[in-house]
Amino acid sequence: MASQRDVKNKIASVKNIQKITRAMEMVAAARLRRAEQRIAALRPYADAIGRMTRQAAQAAGAEAARVPLLAEHESQTNAGLLLVTGDRGLAGGFNSQIVRAGVRFSVELAEEGLRSNWYATGRRGVSSLSFRGYELGGQYTGFADRPAYADARTIADDLIQAYVDGRLDRVDMVYNSYVSPLTQHVTRQTLLPLTHDLVAGDQLEGSSPAVGGEAGREISGRMTGRREAAGHETAGREARSSEGDQPKRTPVDYEPDPEQILRRLVPDYIEISIYRALVESAAGFFGAQMTAMRSASENAGEIITEYTLQMNRARQAEITQEIMEVVAGAEGLS
Repeated sequence: MASQRDVKNKIASVKNIQKITRAMEMVAAARLRRAEQRIAALRPYADAIGRMTRQAAQAAGAEAARVPLLAEHESQTNAGLLLVTGDRGLAGGFNSQIVRAGVRFSVELAEEGLRSNWYATGRRGVSSLSFRGYELGGQYTGFADRPAYADARTIADDLIQAYVDGRLDRVDMVYNSYVSPLTQHVTRQTLLPLTHDLVAGDQLEGSSPAVGGEAGREISGRMTGRREAAGHETAGREARSSEGDQPKRTPVDYEPDPEQILRRLVPDYIEISIYRALVESAAGFFGAQMTAMRSASENAGEIITEYTLQMNRARQAEITQEIMEVVAGAEGLS
């Protein structure tokens, strides 16, 4: 059995660690609140950019194919994978699940005959991919905790230039979409080409454009149901407010023509999509870190309780041993 002094030293060490984890939990909680405010301010703007881009693409019709970023390449051999991770760890499986999802997706692309070209944001993603032996076409670090729009623009410029030059035939992004401090869903979004997504209206509304797995399908279903319900409700209000049976629609005149507007909107849409992923990933990281540090503090408390019981047993054993020595000495004198 360990001595009483050894157990006391262990308790002191665990208490020091518990102080650190509690401090990190409080810091993460404070940063999470600010990150949630940034998400709340960003989402309406991102959704509005998406709606404008979709409407312009629908108005352009066949002419939209003349926009370079909306045209699919005839032969597809190279795919770009952008993984959005954090610069730091101590957040549970936040970073590792993105890397695993990216590797699984690269296997799917390989089955389709596409070679993956890796891009990563955050030191954790860069180091994990480098350790696995993947060559990175672009690495962006140092801003994962508080990303700026200029950071998203830098990433978007590299990906757009690679797509226009023909070095990439498609670009996909994998990141953690923020749901709550306890929940972050791995989300996969196609950035380039955009033709199908713009015309169909997918990936432009809501915060989870494409989520993998059963949870993703469930979330997508709920989002679709909410959009349909909102659409029915809006249609009902328009029908009630109009004099006839048909709802009133406001015509949209484009100046310049929709194709020229698309050439300006599509790069902005890609930039805002990447910026949204960076902001949601930052909020998700703080939520995951807060949860992990809270769990670590609770585990430290359990360890302290266990060590305290062990110390009490050691003290009782020492007291018992001293009493036996005193009794044995008294019997020897008598």
